[in-house]
Amino acid sequence: MKMREAVVEEQIQWMLSYEKFGEGDEESTKIVELKKLEQGGKMMEEFVQKFRRAARESGYEKCLLIEEFKWGMNTAIRRKLMEEEYQPSSIEQWQEWAIVLDKNWRESRREEERLRE
Repeated sequence: MKMREAVVEEQIQWMLSYEKFGEGDEESTKIVELKKLEQGGKMMEEFVQKFRRAARESGYEKCLLIEEFKWGMNTAIRRKLMEEEYQPSSIEQWQEWAIVLDKNWRESRREEERLRE
């Protein structure tokens, strides 16, 4: 089987499916789950809940959690948070601020729709 052309997530999944990890299995599974999470069209609150569940047993802390969270959220929200003068310093702050920005963005879209009518 060729693995050179496979993306990293596929390689990890392949390895996890053929290796016996014992206690580390849950942690490895949660790490893969974290890396796959994307906000997409979901509300930020839903994304945060899924992220928190996956993060709980991943073994990731502080900076690693923040990095995974940033890359899973929608680009516009990530950019807005990263352009703030004072950036969030904890994963909880990143999540709280992202929820607020997402709510504001959705509210502004509803207002634009209402004004067009």
